[in-house]
Amino acid sequence: MRVATSRIVTFRVRKVVILSSFQIARRVFFVMAYKATIDSSTNQSIHSTILCVEDNKAYLRVRKAVLEREGYSVLAATTGAEALKLFREVAVSLVLSDHMLQGTTGIALAHELKAIKPHVPFVLYSGTVPEIMGDADCFISKDETVPNFLSIIKSLIKRHHE
Repeated sequence: MRVATSRIVTFRVRKVVILSSFQIARRVFFVMAYKATIDSSTNQSIHSTILCVEDNKAYLRVRKAVLEREGYSVLAATTGAEALKLFREVAVSLVLSDHMLQGTTGIALAHELKAIKPHVPFVLYSGTVPEIMGDADCFISKDETVPNFLSIIKSLIKRHHE
């Protein structure tokens, strides 16, 4: 009897989450990502470092956890200046940035970073597609599923290392 009750509670929680606010949806993203399995067909992620730029610290923690769960090393930056400093000091395989940052945009940051290391892929991760992509190599919608998100990241890093 407890098993059936447990299932009903779980179903209700999922239903509430689906109908909840944007912030709760991001928590669902984290839970889904935590359940994602590491692809054992490649060890590429173990040797890759991703610079993740997001001014919302909660979203940054979630994104970092998702990527680390896949075996990536993740450097976190909350400002464009912090991202530039880390980018100059550490070899990174990919930059993953929000578009709307305090004091700058992801497109402006991509332009600055590409001037330093043009071969490093820059991924714009945002809820809305910018009018101009500029120096960004790829756009991923924040509505993208976790498996697709991780697949795109993996593909870009693989190309970077080839």
